[in-house]
Amino acid sequence: MTDKIVKFLAYDKKVSVICANTTEMVEKARLTHDLSPLATAALGRVITMATIMGTEMKSSHDKLTLQIKGSGPLGMVVAVANNYPKVKAFVTDPHVDLPLNDIGKLDVGGAVGTEGYINVIKDIGMKEPYIGISPLVSGEIAEDFANYFMNSEQRESAVSLGVLVDKNGVKSSGGYLIQLMPGSTEEEISKIEQAVFKAGAISKMLDQEMSLEEIAKRITGDEKIEIIEQEVRPVFECDCSKEHMAEGLLTIGREELQDIIEKDEKAELVCHFCNKKYNFSKEELEALLK
Repeated sequence: MTDKIVKFLAYDKKVSVICANTTEMVEKARLTHDLSPLATAALGRVITMATIMGTEMKSSHDKLTLQIKGSGPLGMVVAVANNYPKVKAFVTDPHVDLPLNDIGKLDVGGAVGTEGYINVIKDIGMKEPYIGISPLVSGEIAEDFANYFMNSEQRESAVSLGVLVDKNGVKSSGGYLIQLMPGSTEEEISKIEQAVFKAGAISKMLDQEMSLEEIAKRITGDEKIEIIEQEVRPVFECDCSKEHMAEGLLTIGREELQDIIEKDEKAELVCHFCNKKYNFSKEELEALLK
């Protein structure tokens, strides 16, 4: 299995770095949702961000939800992660297709749209979940999250997310999050900026079979980088069940449920995240009504 996350500290513990390889996860998402190359690139970036941010949560009961609602034809993009991190995700239009952008790449910004918002919901066992909202700046997703971290969490960050797709599927997918800690100097910030610029796309580095440690050294310019966690194996997996679906049916209300029993005598529910179908017989619906 190639997918993994490694956490590092650079420049004498003054810079935090999380690097992720999510190639298999994004390929599984592509197959699950029959995604077009453009939808694969967009959803893959959001899955990678959810994977990285999921590792920052403390408890297995914590839940992170990322929603991107843009003005483009892709519609809404949603990814949900726990701290394992186990991620599930979907997009409104999985078959979206646009011409390549000005630099000959998949036009993720055009698909997402530049008008709209990122919503970050962290359910961490408090009475109310934390909700952070940030406007989209480009629709390219990585820049939008860097803007979110700055404005909503006051964390200066460098974010890179990339998915390389060919006719056979996902060649490589991954990302990194670099965050400055108190005490980082202007000189160190400048070194990181130059290193990030020179490093190029994360998907290309992964496609060249660079290890996450080699990538971390390249993007920070620090050869003495320190590994602090490395056996994190993320997965793309849905946690839906018939019980969850039954709970969903209960939320529609007594009258609506009675109406379904009388008119249809059965119900079929489809999970957005994995397309699995759940059928409820008349008897099961009546039991729910009780």
